[in-house]
Amino acid sequence: MYEDKTLVCKECGQEFVFTAGEQEFYASKGFENEPQRCKACRSARKNAQRPEREMFTGVCAVCGKEARVPFKPREDRPVYCSECYAKKLQEDQGAE
Repeated sequence: MYEDKTLVCKECGQEFVFTAGEQEFYASKGFENEPQRCKACRSARKNAQRPEREMFTGVCAVCGKEARVPFKPREDRPVYCSECYAKKLQEDQGAE
Protein backbone atom coordinates (compact mmCIF):
# COMPACT_ATOMS: atom_id res chain seq x y z
CA MET A 1 0.00 0.00 0.00
CA TYR A 2 2.77 2.43 0.94
CA GLU A 3 6.04 2.94 -0.93
CA ASP A 4 9.22 4.67 0.19
CA LYS A 5 9.33 8.35 -0.81
CA THR A 6 12.33 10.62 -1.10
CA LEU A 7 11.68 14.01 0.50
CA VAL A 8 13.85 17.14 0.87
CA CYS A 9 14.47 18.54 4.35
CA LYS A 10 13.30 22.15 4.63
CA GLU A 11 15.99 22.81 7.27
CA CYS A 12 19.21 21.46 5.72
CA GLY A 13 18.12 20.77 2.12
CA GLN A 14 19.29 17.14 2.20
CA GLU A 15 17.18 14.35 0.76
CA PHE A 16 15.81 11.74 3.16
CA VAL A 17 13.62 8.67 2.76
CA PHE A 18 10.11 8.63 4.22
CA THR A 19 9.78 4.86 4.45
CA ALA A 20 6.63 2.84 3.90
CA GLY A 21 6.73 1.82 7.57
CA GLU A 22 6.95 5.45 8.68
CA GLN A 23 4.06 6.35 6.37
CA GLU A 24 1.98 3.57 7.89
CA PHE A 25 2.86 4.78 11.40
CA TYR A 26 1.92 8.38 10.50
CA ALA A 27 -1.41 7.17 9.11
CA SER A 28 -2.13 5.08 12.23
CA LYS A 29 -1.61 8.20 14.38
CA GLY A 30 -3.89 10.25 12.15
CA PHE A 31 -1.11 12.51 10.85
CA GLU A 32 -2.02 13.89 7.45
CA ASN A 33 1.18 15.81 6.60
CA GLU A 34 4.50 14.29 5.57
CA PRO A 35 7.56 15.17 7.68
CA GLN A 36 9.30 18.33 6.50
CA ARG A 37 12.63 17.71 8.24
CA CYS A 38 15.10 14.81 8.18
CA LYS A 39 15.64 12.80 11.37
CA ALA A 40 18.81 14.70 12.30
CA CYS A 41 17.11 18.10 11.95
CA ARG A 42 14.02 16.88 13.85
CA SER A 43 16.22 15.66 16.70
CA ALA A 44 18.26 18.88 16.77
CA ARG A 45 15.07 20.97 16.84
CA LYS A 46 13.58 18.85 19.63
CA ASN A 47 16.75 19.04 21.74
CA ALA A 48 17.07 22.80 21.23
CA GLN A 49 13.66 23.30 22.85
CA ARG A 50 14.62 21.20 25.88
CA PRO A 51 16.27 23.12 28.72
CA GLU A 52 19.77 21.97 29.59
CA ARG A 53 19.85 19.71 32.61
CA GLU A 54 21.50 21.04 35.75
CA MET A 55 24.21 18.66 36.94
CA PHE A 56 25.53 18.26 40.48
CA THR A 57 28.82 16.89 41.75
CA GLY A 58 29.19 14.23 44.42
CA VAL A 59 31.61 11.53 45.52
CA CYS A 60 31.11 7.98 44.28
CA ALA A 61 30.15 5.66 47.15
CA VAL A 62 32.15 2.80 45.63
CA CYS A 63 35.41 4.18 44.20
CA GLY A 64 35.56 7.70 45.67
CA LYS A 65 35.89 9.45 42.29
CA GLU A 66 33.91 12.55 41.38
CA ALA A 67 30.41 11.73 40.15
CA ARG A 68 28.25 14.10 38.10
CA VAL A 69 24.55 13.43 38.57
CA PRO A 70 21.30 15.15 37.46
CA PHE A 71 19.99 15.47 41.02
CA LYS A 72 21.20 17.12 44.21
CA PRO A 73 22.99 14.42 46.25
CA ARG A 74 21.77 13.77 49.78
CA GLU A 75 23.90 12.41 52.59
CA ASP A 76 21.48 9.55 53.31
CA ARG A 77 21.65 8.13 49.74
CA PRO A 78 24.71 6.86 47.84
CA VAL A 79 25.91 8.46 44.60
CA TYR A 80 27.77 6.48 41.93
CA CYS A 81 30.09 7.55 39.11
CA SER A 82 28.99 6.39 35.67
CA GLU A 83 31.36 3.40 35.68
CA CYS A 84 30.27 2.11 39.11
CA TYR A 85 26.61 2.78 38.29
CA ALA A 86 26.91 0.65 35.12
CA LYS A 87 28.51 -2.17 37.14
CA LYS A 88 25.77 -1.91 39.76
CA LEU A 89 23.08 -2.14 37.07
CA GLN A 90 24.70 -5.26 35.64
CA GLU A 91 24.89 -6.83 39.11
CA ASP A 92 21.27 -5.94 39.87
CA GLN A 93 20.09 -7.40 36.53
CA GLY A 94 22.07 -10.57 37.16
CA ALA A 95 20.35 -11.01 40.53
CA GLU A 96 16.87 -11.11 38.94
